Amino acid sequence: MSNVPTNLKYAKSHEWVLEQGDGIVTVGISDHAQELLGDVVFVELPEVGTEVSREQEFALVESVKAASDIYAPVAGEVIEVNEALNDSPEVLNEEPYEGGWLVRIRLEEGETLDHLLDADTYTSEVAD
Repeated sequence: MSNVPTNLKYAKSHEWVLEQGDGIVTVGISDHAQELLGDVVFVELPEVGTEVSREQEFALVESVKAASDIYAPVAGEVIEVNEALNDSPEVLNEEPYEGGWLVRIRLEEGETLDHLLDADTYTSEVAD
């Protein structure tokens, strides 16, 4: 079974969210997602300042198997992108929860994480 840290929230589309405080979250893809993708060779991230809507495509990950759209698990403004992925996209495979984060988003007013899954629920979802 994939690694599913309990301190994160998860979208059914396999993105994870870490609450940083002050309305800021860090977003990445789950270990399960990177396993399905295979060896990642390219990551296309949005520009800082991009406004994203929940469930909107906001990034692209290409692997040796396929290209996959990444969906915003929350609505808000991209305030930071993981520039290290430009030169080392394989970090998504090696460290999906640490060095392989994708973006940091400032949540739009009123946005919550209530719609996201906890680790146990996400684990049940991907096991089905």
